Amino acid sequence: MKYKKVVLDFETTGLSSKYDEILQVSAIDQDGNVLINEYCKPKSISTWEEAEEIHGISPAIVVDKKPFEDYVEILSDILTNAAEIIIYNADFEVGFLNKYGVKGFIRKLKHLSPDTDYNKWFLEQRVSDKLILEQANYKFEYEPEISITIPLYNTKREFLKDIMDSIVGQSYQKWELCLADGSKTDDVEKYLREHYLSDSRIKYKRLNKNLGIAGNTNTALNMASGEFIMLADHDDVLEKDALFEIVSLLNKNRKLDIVYTDEDLTNKNGTKYLSPRFKPDFNINFLRSINYICHIFLVRKTILDKVGGFRTEFDGAQDWDLILRCCEQTEYIGHVPKILYHWRAHEGSTAGNPASKKYAIAAGRKAVEEHYKRLGLEAKIEDTGIFVMFRTDFVVQNNPKISIIICNKDQKDTLNKCIDSILNKSTYNNYEIIIVENNSTEGETFQYYNEIQKKTDKVRVVYFDGEFNYSKVNNFGVQYATGEYILFLNNDTEVITEKWLEKMVGYCQLQKTGIVGAKLLYPDDSVQHCGVVIGVGGFAGHILTLSDRNEVGYFGKLQAVQNVSAVTGACLMIKRSVFEQVEGFDEGFKVALNDIDLCLKVRKSGYDVIIHPGVELYHYESKSRGLEETPEKHERFKREISRFRDRWKKELDEGDPFYNPNLTLMYGDCRIRETHEHFDIIDEIEAEKYNKLDCYRNVAK
Repeated sequence: MKYKKVVLDFETTGLSSKYDEILQVSAIDQDGNVLINEYCKPKSISTWEEAEEIHGISPAIVVDKKPFEDYVEILSDILTNAAEIIIYNADFEVGFLNKYGVKGFIRKLKHLSPDTDYNKWFLEQRVSDKLILEQANYKFEYEPEISITIPLYNTKREFLKDIMDSIVGQSYQKWELCLADGSKTDDVEKYLREHYLSDSRIKYKRLNKNLGIAGNTNTALNMASGEFIMLADHDDVLEKDALFEIVSLLNKNRKLDIVYTDEDLTNKNGTKYLSPRFKPDFNINFLRSINYICHIFLVRKTILDKVGGFRTEFDGAQDWDLILRCCEQTEYIGHVPKILYHWRAHEGSTAGNPASKKYAIAAGRKAVEEHYKRLGLEAKIEDTGIFVMFRTDFVVQNNPKISIIICNKDQKDTLNKCIDSILNKSTYNNYEIIIVENNSTEGETFQYYNEIQKKTDKVRVVYFDGEFNYSKVNNFGVQYATGEYILFLNNDTEVITEKWLEKMVGYCQLQKTGIVGAKLLYPDDSVQHCGVVIGVGGFAGHILTLSDRNEVGYFGKLQAVQNVSAVTGACLMIKRSVFEQVEGFDEGFKVALNDIDLCLKVRKSGYDVIIHPGVELYHYESKSRGLEETPEKHERFKREISRFRDRWKKELDEGDPFYNPNLTLMYGDCRIRETHEHFDIIDEIEAEKYNKLDCYRNVAK
């Protein structure tokens, strides 16, 4: 072997995007000599000066620095000729390399480079100076005063100037700024008095000593008199239309008590924008997994007065603790899906060096634990291994019965694998399996039915006569179910997670929950399903498919328990009472979109739909019934899409609340949405509708 050891080290900002990663490749020969020590950067970082700044890479140790897409071409030789390969800090393991080989590994590395230059996109859509002037002259019907609170501590002059200028330059001008300064020297105070404190809207208090981030912020909060309180950090930057956009939303909905916005990172000099955090609308289970709200956070002062300010025992996650306490007090929470806050990444910030604040993990866990205690929920919290992201499971109450309904046509071996995985993997015992037989023709299938029912009293076979209609078959099966919870399961699935039933019913038993879904994997451990986004493909679809099983996904979507608009019916648990309330599956959707339609009906009735990535199953998709591959099936699929689009037009027009409108609907990789996205099958459907209408008009003439 040419290389005794090859080390691949992925360095990251620790935020949501896998595209922040920089790969360091080191190769050592048999004598211990360093032959290669190189860094390659993703497209999201334009210059190596910036990479060094954000990641703390010292130029002195860098032998060569290549663009990521160029460097992967020579990795094949390095990896092929390595006696030992070590991978650090990646969201996949050496096992991936062993399983899929060098070519598969290279393909995976290429996925770390995004197609869109975010910095360019942001600058192009950023509000213009002309529009800022127009906003400054705009008169809202409702103009609340906003108190911006900032704790100061030895703030660098260039950082202080940036944050102050971004506030003073706000197009909405009814604000006050409350500054609590715990700095060791007078430098911050002198600079403020020379340049800003003549503005009567700015309140400044010099502290006798540094009280820490919680204590300093609480001092600033006590100075505030506005109707709303907004939190900001001393080294970050606001967009100049931030308050205008927030007040615009408040005018659209006067009931709102909390508003938050999207954000990104900026480099030390504030000259480059990267790692956008395009957030969903309010998502309580996502917030319990990770503090996705973060910046900007604005809350009505009466709520803040009620819950109190920051708590020093939560330092490191004090904002998460506060946000959870505030969100417990109201259901009126709004989201502005625009990048209005820039979180500066430098060595002293959490954004620039999350490892420097490992205590944040313990504080974050405590914040979530205390949240559950206040709500009276018995929960178990586990660390995901992702920086300050946790996964919750709720203790199952009263041992409810679960009815697992599996539709089947032949495919005896496939069904047997599914049933065996349930019987052998499940640690929860109070369940029944109802196999709904439909149109099987193979003798071995019926022989298997007899054998499995003799083997265990947990399995029962019922018979549905008639052509295949997924909705009808499952509705029929529910008639025989005796459980409080119904779990619809495809016959081509295989259980991986032993406590899958406990995890699913733990969430499903929550009062507001209607449906819980699972992460489904292809046999090669790539993702097939982890939630459905309304609007993808022009109707509804999966995102992040073919990602590796252990990948985090955009903004943690492949690992965090969260609310979604829909989940696949291949593994879908629902309260029986809710299923009956919405009158089950709509039998007009014979094959496709019946599960999505059910989820939307459940959400419309006021219940949550939740995806639990900690529940994993293999899905050997469409083995029994096949894909939409014939002209007849394609036409049926178009009819069901058209019916779905007509029924849920309002939801499609408004967009999926749990998927940011800045993200693509045409592709499944969460890239930035392109201006002219379109969908071939929708174009086909609309053209046919137009042709029919044109034909009717000609007949009428």
